[in-house]
Amino acid sequence: MEEYDNNINNKPEAAQRASLAVEEEKLSFFEDFKRRLRRTKTTRWIRFAVVSLLFCGFVVWLGNPWVALLWLLLLDIYITAYIPWTWWKKSDNKLLRGIMAWVDAIIYALVLVYVIFAFVGQNYKIPSSSLEKSLLVGDFLWVSKVLYGPRVPQTPLHFPLAQHTMPVTGGKSYIENPQLEYHRLPGLRSVERGDIVVFNYPQGDTVLLAAPNEDYYMICAQLRKNGVSDPAAFIAQHPERFGKVISRPVDRRENYVKRCVGLPGEWIEIRNDVIYINDEPLKDARNVQYNYVIPVSGPIPSEQWREIGVRDEDHGPVPVKVEYVPFSFYDVPLTAEALAEVKKWPQVSGEIVREADCGYFDMGGVWPTYQSAPYGWTRNNMSKFWIPRRGVTLHVTTDNLPLYRRCIEVYEGNKVEVVDGRVRINGEDNPYYTFRYDYYWMEGDNRDRSLDSRYWGFVPEDHVVGSPMLVLISLDEERKLFDSGKIRFNRIFTNPNPDKADAEANGWKRD
Repeated sequence: MEEYDNNINNKPEAAQRASLAVEEEKLSFFEDFKRRLRRTKTTRWIRFAVVSLLFCGFVVWLGNPWVALLWLLLLDIYITAYIPWTWWKKSDNKLLRGIMAWVDAIIYALVLVYVIFAFVGQNYKIPSSSLEKSLLVGDFLWVSKVLYGPRVPQTPLHFPLAQHTMPVTGGKSYIENPQLEYHRLPGLRSVERGDIVVFNYPQGDTVLLAAPNEDYYMICAQLRKNGVSDPAAFIAQHPERFGKVISRPVDRRENYVKRCVGLPGEWIEIRNDVIYINDEPLKDARNVQYNYVIPVSGPIPSEQWREIGVRDEDHGPVPVKVEYVPFSFYDVPLTAEALAEVKKWPQVSGEIVREADCGYFDMGGVWPTYQSAPYGWTRNNMSKFWIPRRGVTLHVTTDNLPLYRRCIEVYEGNKVEVVDGRVRINGEDNPYYTFRYDYYWMEGDNRDRSLDSRYWGFVPEDHVVGSPMLVLISLDEERKLFDSGKIRFNRIFTNPNPDKADAEANGWKRD
């Protein structure tokens, strides 16, 4: 064989390949296999060893021995090359070699990004003010998926840089089949009270393409309120307003970010905006905001609002006038510190009151209104109820069914019906149900401008993505590119949840 190799080296390249192909045909599989091993350079063996060690650790973490079969693919890529992965390198066409070199690099980068985004962490941008002032609109965060344990992708075939829609071209960024069962790898810990959590929007399973930012179930509830007996049929009959109705798998739904205030198995109640956990009041985060009605004698400039951290979209360009209110006013979210400052302003012409106490606004429309529950709850007052916990059995009645029906029916895939005043689950007249998942109660720190659990209920554990660990960069979207203050330098590489570091002082017990 040594003599053969020396002879080959003296031939032109094309002749070498032809002669080598003829010689390979004469070898048995095992002889050819050994020859491929011998001709592999030491540096490539080292790279293969490093990749193999990382892959073995990943398989152990994944807990699925079948994935170990992919090691044979790595063996072929790095060592044996039965599949001609680098066929283009032997081409005489320089243009082809140049193009394929870029394609090879892009594919490698996409695979790497896919693995990192799926199992390690991902960057997210804060699009709304529901967590102001803890997180600001324009914050770019690094969200750790390792903290709670990454989910094995339930929709494995997807473009790694898009959540559900392809950039530029539009259309789905994922292939719906196959769909894998929910499975979470071991993490560092579970979700704790006070954590800021990124999760898939629970009611994002049904989406209206013409109104993708509107909640399908809330629209249905509003249509019922307006006298429409069959909202689903009404929506289907009006494609010009709602567009096509589509469904999305769990891990391809919109990402939301809120603060966890209620844990599995706890009793929660809201009284006059105060959250009670197991009958104990929960202390607010330091930057929590509530809306205040501020009577004024004249307009307040935007820059004056900005000085106390109020965005333009949160106060509006001019005071709002309401016909049945005898003065002009602003309805603005403020922290306790900002409220104290506003009270000193000369434009304020009367007593500042909490939005929930002024009587001008409807506080209703909260969960579980979309299931026609006659609870009479408002966003600042909700009676005591239980947060489902994995493995715990609940006696399901017609009274509490509106609270837990979506958990049992949609999130955990059972059939629920009421027959003769009794709840039947999967056709059985046995109104006791044992939950498969843990559930959480999430709220925004900007309490009166946050679409959170008060409007759509519990967050199942299989929807949890991760927790923000770092603010990468922060851009004020209300300022132009070269304006002073466009880049919030004081937020770069900061902790996005400083309250959690002082969890005990906040009354957030670690369970």
